[in-house]
Amino acid sequence: MARAGSARGRKHSPLSQDGAAAAARCAAARRRVISMSYSANSAHLGSSLGVVEILDAVLAVSDLRPATARATERDRVILSKGHAAMAYYAALEQYGLVAPSLLDAYLQNGTALWGHVGLTEAVPAIDATSGSLGHGLSLATGFSLGHRLRGSDHRVFCILSDGECDEGSTWEAALFAGARKLSSLTAIVDYNHIQSLAPTREVMDLEPFGAKWRSFGFETIELDGHDWAALVAALERPSRGRPRVILAHTVKGKGVARIENTVASHYKPALAADLELA
Repeated sequence: MARAGSARGRKHSPLSQDGAAAAARCAAARRRVISMSYSANSAHLGSSLGVVEILDAVLAVSDLRPATARATERDRVILSKGHAAMAYYAALEQYGLVAPSLLDAYLQNGTALWGHVGLTEAVPAIDATSGSLGHGLSLATGFSLGHRLRGSDHRVFCILSDGECDEGSTWEAALFAGARKLSSLTAIVDYNHIQSLAPTREVMDLEPFGAKWRSFGFETIELDGHDWAALVAALERPSRGRPRVILAHTVKGKGVARIENTVASHYKPALAADLELA
């Protein structure tokens, strides 16, 4: 089941070469996140705004498109930090993978789109229910191992929060992935240095973060998580025969100055004034 453009010889996605189009998509996704949060009075605005470029870059290099969304064999994307659901829905909208009407009805009665990402027939592009932190990397590792057993070269992308790296289950999955050299797996940590109640360094300091991942057998790349071109370059780098992790430094609440880099942004919804920023 190997294919052209695989993890061992992947062709660049045409979308991953157009930075201007990416900037427009990311701006539109941020506007959508702010609008959804305001309309639904939904929390996790900061977490969603900070991961916009990461999600767009992942979708740009993946083969996840409307024509492949229901395919058994395709790339897989797991948003382990499922509380950033608004950002994922907004990114999927930019790629035609979710109906805009579903985003308009976000968190209304009977909605198919929850406050945390959930499997739903309405959006087959969503690969896992998440938000119970610490489990996403295990799911991604399972997908990656399954690809190997089937002889598939499709890739698996897992977006984690830095706070969930306090969870032992995250490191158990990392240990397994490194030991099995699951080269189709790429983890991206949204490293905004803030978790739900305090800065990460005050709760459980993660540093030396990169050294930890390397010791588990991961190729480790550290970069600016709002630099779309750098993200794409890291995601498209040829495999070195082992799993990869990208430590993406981000600003929680990016784009809304009143909540940028604040713990409160984890819980605060958008205000009417924020709509003008969008």
